[in-house]
Amino acid sequence: MSPDDFDFIAGLLRQESGLVLTPDKAYLLESRLMPVARKRGLKGLPELILALRTKRDVALVTEVTEAMTTNESFFFRDVTPFDHFRDIVLPHLVQTRGAKKSIRIWCAAASSGQEPYSLAMVLKEASAKLPGWKFEILGTDISKEILEKAKAGLYSQFEVQRGLPIQLMVKYFQKRDDQWQIDPALRAMITFKEFNLLHDMKAMGKFDVVFCRNVLIYFDPPTKAKVLANVASLMPSDGILFLGGAETVLGVSDKFRPLPGHRGVYGLEGGVLPGQSVGASPAPAAASSPAVSAAAPRPAFGATPPKPNPFKKD
Repeated sequence: MSPDDFDFIAGLLRQESGLVLTPDKAYLLESRLMPVARKRGLKGLPELILALRTKRDVALVTEVTEAMTTNESFFFRDVTPFDHFRDIVLPHLVQTRGAKKSIRIWCAAASSGQEPYSLAMVLKEASAKLPGWKFEILGTDISKEILEKAKAGLYSQFEVQRGLPIQLMVKYFQKRDDQWQIDPALRAMITFKEFNLLHDMKAMGKFDVVFCRNVLIYFDPPTKAKVLANVASLMPSDGILFLGGAETVLGVSDKFRPLPGHRGVYGLEGGVLPGQSVGASPAPAAASSPAVSAAAPRPAFGATPPKPNPFKKD
């Protein structure tokens, strides 16, 4: 591939999705775009690039963008964020939203659905202590194809074995031929929708919690700052943002501040963090409530529990 062709593809991807493709990642073009070329009846990348240059084929642009977007995901990915959500953020929100009994969550890069379904399982496990509460999860992604998989909630044996505790698999999945389908009640908790993070977010509404994990690493600094600013505008003063382990707001955005002692968890600058009162300084202490208590540590979702049921009601 000529440098000019690479620059063209890189520019197209940045414009359409914010993805920054550096020369050291050029090898990905052949492995990911050749299937697109074959599907279109084109002989190779040169013909594909020529078609992109000479035709305003929106569908082809979408196919290329989706092919280059990483859709790696698995249940309870990295474990710790879900522990933090269960033990720190959820008790805080239960305490502060007792009047309306409603929590709204956005998974901004839902991929094939494992992240929002993981959160749905956390909430379902806590629901016995939260009668009358309404939980709404919105999962968005730039890829229509991957969202169809998420909506179906069908996963291979390999996919359910990646990060999903056996107790939850038995409780929330049913065998369908050679695949596993997640419980309809959990599927009903989530709305999946196509959305590009570079677009206007105002119509999305407000969210108490935003999971935007392992997305910003593909953007350049100005795009990261813009996305974070837009996300901040959708959150209440005590809203919580989760980022990936390799991501940070430091030096990128002044809209958020970290929750001390909890990597990847952020609150709004000037807002209230879990364990704080309005106007207080940042503190790492977790809030507790009569409904959900964070005082006693519970096993991580990916840990091997000392007892048969790691989610034993206390």
